[in-house]
Amino acid sequence: MSALRLSRLSSLRALRHRDFALILSGAALSNIGTWMEVLALGVYVTKVTGRAEWTGGIAALTFLPAIVLSPLGGVLADRFDRRRYVALGTALEFLLAGTLATLAFTGNLTVGAVAVVSFLNGCVTSLFLPAFTALIASVVPKDDLHSALSLDSAQYNVGRICGPALGAAVVSLAGVEWALLVNALSFLAVLVALGFVRGVAPAPEAVRSESLWAGIAQGVKVARGDPGIALALLGTLAVAFCIAPFTALAPVMAIRVLDLDAGATSLLVGAQGTGSLVAALVAGSLADRFGRGRLLEWCLLLIGLMAAAYWLSPSLPFAVVAVLGLGSLYMLTNTGLATLCQSRVPGEMRARIASLSGMLLYAGFTAGVWLQGALADRLGVRLVTASAALSFFVLAVTLRSLRPRAFAVLET
Repeated sequence: MSALRLSRLSSLRALRHRDFALILSGAALSNIGTWMEVLALGVYVTKVTGRAEWTGGIAALTFLPAIVLSPLGGVLADRFDRRRYVALGTALEFLLAGTLATLAFTGNLTVGAVAVVSFLNGCVTSLFLPAFTALIASVVPKDDLHSALSLDSAQYNVGRICGPALGAAVVSLAGVEWALLVNALSFLAVLVALGFVRGVAPAPEAVRSESLWAGIAQGVKVARGDPGIALALLGTLAVAFCIAPFTALAPVMAIRVLDLDAGATSLLVGAQGTGSLVAALVAGSLADRFGRGRLLEWCLLLIGLMAAAYWLSPSLPFAVVAVLGLGSLYMLTNTGLATLCQSRVPGEMRARIASLSGMLLYAGFTAGVWLQGALADRLGVRLVTASAALSFFVLAVTLRSLRPRAFAVLET
């Protein structure tokens, strides 16, 4: 596709930049493997334990470390060469994924081992994901930032579509261990891509010389002082707590609520990814037509209703349609919040702001997925999850009605 044609498709503009295209391609291949692992482990834990609390709890362990480590990861990412820093994190993920595959092949895989490795994966992700977000922001100009973050979400959801389908096939035909092995090997794609990235500027000397605590404090100060960033961070926390658990509880929806199997889990996860992918491909055009702020405002108002419709779905076909819409709104909401944050800070602060967003995302998700899973075992899956979704809708409508000026910053 020519650069001229890409320039006409605002959602694809970031692909004009070589370094971004390399990073995106490596991440896309790796995410296919990651989602194969997510499905394989989700089905494994759900079937072994038979409890939504365990399924949600294992997923929560991946995000729990971010509550403490994410701000540290942001400071480190702003201090070092982001390309090499991301490569180091990828190598550690490769080792952890290889450990799970080895345990599975030797017959030593247990729920406890999955929990430990999930926690360690969470530590690595917390320390290195802010660098990946900042790396993307540093290889594209500001005008193409929304396009870049939308495409990053798109590649993530390509993995969400392809990974579960491949994972379900591999688990059915060969077993959990082979799905885990494919995931381990997929991290090599990221390392190869990063090896060809060249256009990343080093961190300023002033950033490298400040203390870690001073760096964290400066990031918090900037976030608190900017009304747009503050609103985006609040929205991230609320979405993570009330809405995001649907991503990890897909096996519970398929197996516990709809009384189906791994194939239904794959279909639900894949449908969510399809909705997110379609939304990512049109996000730039929608933002250009309606305004980035107005688009984000409508997503915040609608996502709670769509999540409730998903959890109250009476059948698999209805759930697939609902999760298509939910996946679209979830992608547009998260991309809009991330773009709002990244577009309002200088380059040397981007990883720190991304780390605060990640900290709140993971804290909210950790609490939300565990609490919803635990309460679902006691009160019923539909009652708990739909109530959380409707609570977010009420919060969004109330804030929009009582504090309209708070939403005005979305347009700036």
